[in-house]
Amino acid sequence: MLALFALLGGCSALPTLEGRSNSRAFNDTATTQLGRASLPPAHLQTQPGQSGVLALAEGYEAFATRMLLAEAAERSLDVQYYIWHGDLTGTLLMQALGQAAGRGVRVRLLLDDNNTTGMDATLAALDSHPNVEVRLFNPFMQRNWRWLGYLTDFSRLNRRMHNKSFTADNQVTIVGGRNIGDEYFDAGQETSFVDLDVLAVGAVVPRVSADFDRYWASASAYPVAALLPPADPHALERLSAKAALARLADAAAPYREALGRSDFVRQLIAGELELEWTEVRLVSDDPAKGLGKAGAQALLPQRLVEVLGTPQEDLLLVSPYFVPTTSGTRALTELSTRGVDVRVLTNSLAATDVPAVHAGYAKRRYALLAGGVKLFEFKPDAHAARSARADHGLAGSSGASLHAKTFAVDGQRVFIGSFNLDPRSAALNTESGFVIDSPRLAHEIRHAFQETLATETYTLHLDPEGRIEWQDKKPGNTPPQVHQVEPQTSLWTRALVRVLSWLPIEWML
Repeated sequence: MLALFALLGGCSALPTLEGRSNSRAFNDTATTQLGRASLPPAHLQTQPGQSGVLALAEGYEAFATRMLLAEAAERSLDVQYYIWHGDLTGTLLMQALGQAAGRGVRVRLLLDDNNTTGMDATLAALDSHPNVEVRLFNPFMQRNWRWLGYLTDFSRLNRRMHNKSFTADNQVTIVGGRNIGDEYFDAGQETSFVDLDVLAVGAVVPRVSADFDRYWASASAYPVAALLPPADPHALERLSAKAALARLADAAAPYREALGRSDFVRQLIAGELELEWTEVRLVSDDPAKGLGKAGAQALLPQRLVEVLGTPQEDLLLVSPYFVPTTSGTRALTELSTRGVDVRVLTNSLAATDVPAVHAGYAKRRYALLAGGVKLFEFKPDAHAARSARADHGLAGSSGASLHAKTFAVDGQRVFIGSFNLDPRSAALNTESGFVIDSPRLAHEIRHAFQETLATETYTLHLDPEGRIEWQDKKPGNTPPQVHQVEPQTSLWTRALVRVLSWLPIEWML
């Protein structure tokens, strides 16, 4: 056994970072077409340091905007994601990065390594282009048997980079909750995630680029050239051919149409896009958190408290993975006791893609409801009657699972980003997002609670005996259907969640 663990330890040794290239975001991009397009309109009396923002709620539009930004870039693309699937949308966006590099654009791609299984050849091929560098955050040294890494390096590999950003020419960025993959852009075969991004220009963009530079130069970011075998000379050609076939596939038809009709980037370049100009602050974890070396004051939860402040009237929370823990439950119920209207939207057990996380939430529901917190759980089939191509805003599409992460405070400030209200986001994974001073966005989130989600969530209550019940409101004036157990779930699933809730795993959820 000692010999086996010694072998595993040797296999998991990380390469040295000596000789790793140094690069930073370009600061001389104001004359690019995106730079010229990112100036505030002359007719608006904007304040210095403000940013223009636009919410991207619809999946096809979010995909098309990324594709068109990649096509419009002239100097650089800095791209950072937790998940990048090798499926239809992932392949098309990967090709877009390669095509940009072919035009002379410098491409830096930083991916968390937890979800790159099966993509080594693709990443090596892209990295072989002279204008592209790919780095992996907290990489697995054992590429084919990744679970072996957890035996010898669990404390590091349990910490992941959950940030998401897509920045073109240091002038336009997209930050939010979406990863790269079909399910995040309304193309999931079984489930599409309800998600939310923000396109931003102006003062906040250089801050996103500077934050990307921090992660790019961090002790957790390893060049793939030091981790993977070299790509063969024809790898890029095969990647391009694969993307060309994917673009012609029937499944790609909605995305071809979205590229044809999407006006956000075209309007931006033409100076016609109606952005909201306001104060936007980037909040982001210190990348040293990926090695467990970041101080408490450098972590995103502390920054959020400082920037968002203490709610005085209402707090609306949208989090697909909601594990409030004992202290979080106490904090939310204390707010409610002081008269703050606290409402939380998360996934129902039937809608979640991670039942273990639901277990961490389920055992806190009674205390939250008893303390006055209002709970809403998203239905998996909330939009079965809707067209998947319609603009659903925060409410999503057919066969949906909630993935958006957003908070609204006192109808004035909004957070949109990657941060979930759970211990993993707070203490283990790195996270980032925008705090936006925007009564308009705060109103839209409130409207989603009050109107759009009225028939698309289960509303939780305590019955006269103190038992949790799920009220399912139907369209029209018919009385809501009341469920005494978690709707649309089996006895086995509920039993599994109950057992998981007994285990001491909450710190990892």
